[in-house]
Amino acid sequence: MSQTAIRKSDAAAQAPALGASPARRAKLRRLTLTDFRSYERTEIELDGRPVALAGANGAGKTNILEAISLIGPGRGVRTARLDELPRLDGPGGWAVAARLDDGEDERRFGVGVTTSKPDRRVCRIDDTAAAGPGAFSEHLRFLWLTPAQDRLFLEGAGERRRFLDRMALAHDPAHGKISSAFEQAMRQRQRLLDEGGRDDEWLCALEAQMAETGVAVAAGRRHIAAMLAAANVVSGETLFPTADVALQGDLEIALENRKAADVEEDYTAQLKCRRRLDTEAGRALLGPHRSDLLVYHRGKGRLARLCSTGEQKALLIGLVLANAQALAASAGNTPLILLLDEIAAHLDEERRAGLFSILDGLGFQAFMTGTDKSLFTAWGDRAQYFEACDSALHEATLS
Repeated sequence: MSQTAIRKSDAAAQAPALGASPARRAKLRRLTLTDFRSYERTEIELDGRPVALAGANGAGKTNILEAISLIGPGRGVRTARLDELPRLDGPGGWAVAARLDDGEDERRFGVGVTTSKPDRRVCRIDDTAAAGPGAFSEHLRFLWLTPAQDRLFLEGAGERRRFLDRMALAHDPAHGKISSAFEQAMRQRQRLLDEGGRDDEWLCALEAQMAETGVAVAAGRRHIAAMLAAANVVSGETLFPTADVALQGDLEIALENRKAADVEEDYTAQLKCRRRLDTEAGRALLGPHRSDLLVYHRGKGRLARLCSTGEQKALLIGLVLANAQALAASAGNTPLILLLDEIAAHLDEERRAGLFSILDGLGFQAFMTGTDKSLFTAWGDRAQYFEACDSALHEATLS
């Protein structure tokens, strides 16, 4: 498969200049959970500082991050089904509410399901019903890192595509809609092929839609990869190793030297020529759903999957920080919330302190979890600290 590296020249051309982040950012000020996971009812008042949550495994820390992540598109940090979210022994419904403000303006968000319709998500913005969770993206966006992602470089390409698309979604909410449109057109085309593919006009229409949305997805991924490269170029080697990224895929390499319209036309023609092959394979064999993200440790010139476990974790954190830095440089960008589950578990004291300083400098609201208070003491009074025990949170100090 073709591969295109994201060079410094690409980054300079495609990514915004990195500078100081805006002085005023909207922050979550209150979070309320009702019959969600292990919480019967809890209300958390937030003062805008980064939030550290410490407690034993099973105390309910990740449930808080998951609740926050559901105020956005998708299925949250755990990719859970709606029927997995109600509290055991609860009435069957659940709700998460949040208040976002910057000292001048306030917005209220709510998401949940009712006992009468447990398979339908209800979303509200202020006092108005929202069409769906995608509507939240116009008001706040998320980046997250969880222990499940620690094997990102060892898993299949699908996990890395989802990781890259999640980062792209933080920059452009339309990326998710375009990706969904491509997947839908691809499924419909395959169904027609499996049934004999006699409706040529409908097949051509679906292939045209696949080409339009598929090339847009590939272009979006190239853009976010360039922004990651730009952030790495500016930040240089720090406590977290700099990563070089490359996109492996036919559409991505085609976009390097050709106009999008030409790539669309060629992809449409290839889809038509490949109908018999795709019918025999039972799936489309060409498109952005086959692409991969390759990550290299720049200092060692080695693929991330060949690095040590500690190096892979550091590279992963570095990519998330690079994306956050690129977002910080985007003037007028929608507020970003960082959700970092067990973020400090495998970092030594120096790297923990360095990570906290970077997060503090970015100015975004970050929510972090860990099993022990000592993991967060380097924050001092720069963070708001809560201890989790038996699905209850108690505010304390880190000093």
